[in-house]
Amino acid sequence: MKTLKQAGEASATGNTRNEGDERPIGVFDSGIGGLTVAAALRQLLPEERIYYIGDTARVPYGGKSAQTIERYGFEISQMLLKQGAKMIVVACNTASALAVPALQRVLEAPVIGVISPGAAAAVAATRNGRVGVIGTRATVGSKAYEQAIHALNPGIHVVAQACPLLVPLIEEGWLEDALTTQVIERYLAPILSQDIDTLVLGCTHYPLLHKALEQQVGPNVVLVDSARNCAAEVMEILRGHGLSAPDGTKGGLQVTLTDPSVGFLGVAEAALGLKVGEVEIRPVP
Repeated sequence: MKTLKQAGEASATGNTRNEGDERPIGVFDSGIGGLTVAAALRQLLPEERIYYIGDTARVPYGGKSAQTIERYGFEISQMLLKQGAKMIVVACNTASALAVPALQRVLEAPVIGVISPGAAAAVAATRNGRVGVIGTRATVGSKAYEQAIHALNPGIHVVAQACPLLVPLIEEGWLEDALTTQVIERYLAPILSQDIDTLVLGCTHYPLLHKALEQQVGPNVVLVDSARNCAAEVMEILRGHGLSAPDGTKGGLQVTLTDPSVGFLGVAEAALGLKVGEVEIRPVP
């Protein structure tokens, strides 16, 4: 059983480097869905420490203005940097679309979102040049995936579908429920009718429905998991900047929330095989 504790302001950790960089990777999301990215990082980079912040006090980000999302992103990034984060991973599609460019301009640490890695993976995966994208209304409305895909290959046809009911179903833990299957079928029917061969999971919650989505799209459609592709790009950035943890370092995951919200943590832990342990509550300064 997870416990919650109140935390005061944290002091910055040192930047000690001894044939590698032991500082944590900073990851944040508007809530807890970004734990899919944390899980992918733990699997791919088991020697790395991960400090995750879920901005549960201000979730969802989807209805906020671009200026507000930028401010939120900067504030949470500062919290992560005070914990000694060596890079910032924005595990939120809305913040990736609206805040990452500004964060990359103003922060000295490397910053990566989930959209660019997912778009690159989709371009590499498609065989017939027809790609589907599913996500929240805010992500689909931003056209961020279309823009990122077309920046790499303007000839690819992209069809997007907002799936607003999927996140609540996931957070209820109805991952293999008949109702969830019916909702998925209803949402996917319009884009599957357009002969896509690649489907981008454009929300960090959606990897938890990988099995159900895979059954619906069939064997001829490749599912692009933005969490896994983001983790792969993080690995490349760490190596390219000499920021990888030393071999043999014991990695781990620390989860901090800006407001108590533990209901979905149990679902995420069970589905992702994560060991979250104690959760800190740390209000945004």
